[in-house]
Amino acid sequence: MKAYLDIETSFDGAITVVGCHIADRGLIQLVGGKVTDVSVWRALEGVETICTYNGSRFDLPVIRRRLGLDLAKEFRSHDLMYDCWRHGLFGGLKRVEERLGIGRRSKGIDGRDAMWLWSRYEDGDDGEALETLLAYNQDDVLNLPVLEACLAEREERDARRD
Repeated sequence: MKAYLDIETSFDGAITVVGCHIADRGLIQLVGGKVTDVSVWRALEGVETICTYNGSRFDLPVIRRRLGLDLAKEFRSHDLMYDCWRHGLFGGLKRVEERLGIGRRSKGIDGRDAMWLWSRYEDGDDGEALETLLAYNQDDVLNLPVLEACLAEREERDARRD
């Protein structure tokens, strides 16, 4: 079983949201104080592979540092960023999505905006900011399997040409 995972962080590097999608469970979003080693472990129960975008350099090390969970050791890790590179698709997830025509509801929001949204929520109890942050994380997570499918389609097309 595969989990698609993405995290959001605060300006001080704390994990504010852990989002993951697992086919038989749907979208799971752990927020704020609900982000613990135990809750992440439970969310990933039964998973064999964690699929991310730049997760081997960002998400997984942050989770290890902040929660003490070495997910790269416990699960197979598949970082779609490197698959994108093999297809000449460079840049962040949003840029790659744009090049491939993958849409998102939270268009125009990036990781820095996500930090500001968390700050607005935490400092001012701004529910709308939290809602926007969760929609952004949801787009990041749910677009990972779409990206993976696009890349597989490209590989099939390239294989037919050879």
